[in-house]
Amino acid sequence: MSDKTLTRMDLSEAVFREVGLSRNESAELVETVIQHVSDALVRGETVKISSFGTFSVRDKSARMGRNPKTGDEVPISPRRVLTFRPSHLMKERVASGTKG
Repeated sequence: MSDKTLTRMDLSEAVFREVGLSRNESAELVETVIQHVSDALVRGETVKISSFGTFSVRDKSARMGRNPKTGDEVPISPRRVLTFRPSHLMKERVASGTKG
């Protein structure tokens, strides 16, 4: 496994190199895409990116949890959580370690 992290700057640089936009335009494009995805998720919409995966928001109801240290029961409040399900193609690519 690699300790490398892909950042917004890395994505902007890739757009700059592969698409030919200026560095500023590439950064703006990446920011715009991320903003659209974020806004859709905040609205509770599902974001599906073909051959990559699906981001969705799920409502979790209140429940009783347990403090693992003390064993005491603790109420867990209701909340919204973000989930990601990779596509079967992405699962296969990750499992095989091939670039695409």
